[in-house]
Amino acid sequence: MTLTAGASGANSASGANGASGASSAGVGGTTAPGATDRAPGGGDPAVARSVERRLALVWGLLLFNGMTWLPIGTVVPIPHRIGQMMTSVALAAAIILALTINPRLRIRPNALLTLYLVLLVIAVMTGLRGTAGNGALFRAVRLSGFLGALWLLTPWWGRRDLLLLRCHLRALLVVLASVVAGALVAPGKALGDGRLQGVIWPIPATQVGQYAAVAAGCSIVLWLSGVMNRRRAWWTAGIGVALILATHTRTAALGLVVGVLVASFSLLLARSRVRRVLLTTLLAAPLALVALAPSLAGWATRNQSSADISGLTGRKAVWATVLDQPRSEFERFFGFGLSDKSSGGRPIDDTWLAVYKDEGLVGDAVIGAVLALLLITPAFRRAGPARAVAIFLVVYCAFATYTEVVIGDASPYLLHLVVASSLLLSAARSAAPTENRSLRRSPPERAVAGRAAVA
Repeated sequence: MTLTAGASGANSASGANGASGASSAGVGGTTAPGATDRAPGGGDPAVARSVERRLALVWGLLLFNGMTWLPIGTVVPIPHRIGQMMTSVALAAAIILALTINPRLRIRPNALLTLYLVLLVIAVMTGLRGTAGNGALFRAVRLSGFLGALWLLTPWWGRRDLLLLRCHLRALLVVLASVVAGALVAPGKALGDGRLQGVIWPIPATQVGQYAAVAAGCSIVLWLSGVMNRRRAWWTAGIGVALILATHTRTAALGLVVGVLVASFSLLLARSRVRRVLLTTLLAAPLALVALAPSLAGWATRNQSSADISGLTGRKAVWATVLDQPRSEFERFFGFGLSDKSSGGRPIDDTWLAVYKDEGLVGDAVIGAVLALLLITPAFRRAGPARAVAIFLVVYCAFATYTEVVIGDASPYLLHLVVASSLLLSAARSAAPTENRSLRRSPPERAVAGRAAVA
């Protein structure tokens, strides 16, 4: 996959964030005109490339840490303690690498991470009470390390070459490649219950669907924006959609459709390609739905009974136990402490109820503020690829809050929101790239023009 982005005159080899004087409107920091605080390694292109490679590795390690170990049969059996240790070591390695690229601990003011610090304070406070056992305090320490690594990366937020988005897509594609490799090596394990799951590293079907939907959606929006060429964008999107179908993940499928539609509407006036695609979709979609209705119905129901479907595969019963759980006034407002997001041994699978259990009503209010911040900020940003992809990511995450535990703890969803926040900062600082010239230039010309290409 190749992603080409940037504003005319921006030096993609440097680590500079740019000094356009644009305010982030609450999502990131503010850079004054003529500011000299550049990201570390911005002066020497060779050093900057080394920094970017290490930053990509940090991002991959954070994503791996968010993919917590689960008891799924893998090609090579992984003991429970070893699996947990591997994710913990990944977080420690990410922090160390982040310190090597930002040794002076330069950080930028950031509203998103500040809101998460509020959640961290609640998590530590409830963890110290000990009502939820030592696991709550351990998870609070993990969240603090995760947030610390993200704070160390804030100098690279808002890059006009969309650096964090490129790192995010790379990491997601590596994960999806491992899922495909597992299906080829051990198809019986990968499709044991009829839904594709990861068996190189244990990844449940819902998470495979999530990663596939985000990778496919970002690729489609980037192609609509004229930033990614059609062949590679549709290869990525096609593989992502195929994986979603193989996982039978309804949330991922609907979230992908809703997110891409909302992001497309944000580009409606700016891109003729978007107008053509939407018009074609409006004409073709009804015919396709009629022709494929039986197959889509069978795929969506997953051979479940009407009772299972109305009960959201048992989720509503679990949600009732969460709401009926006795709690004091303190626990009502601040929760019991970070948990494994389950109730009675069954996953809660709802962001608002999981946060209510762990961090109380105050935690839910903070999560609401996070989503409101990221949903409102695009209204104050210039239409373009960065804003459109950010809208897709935020809409997808907001849509998934109903049937998945999206935010409130260290997770891949938090990384989705961080990328969205960085893109909104980028949209405030730089002009949108032109559609055709950036894609038709040779690599040396793109380098001269300040474009960035990543394989």
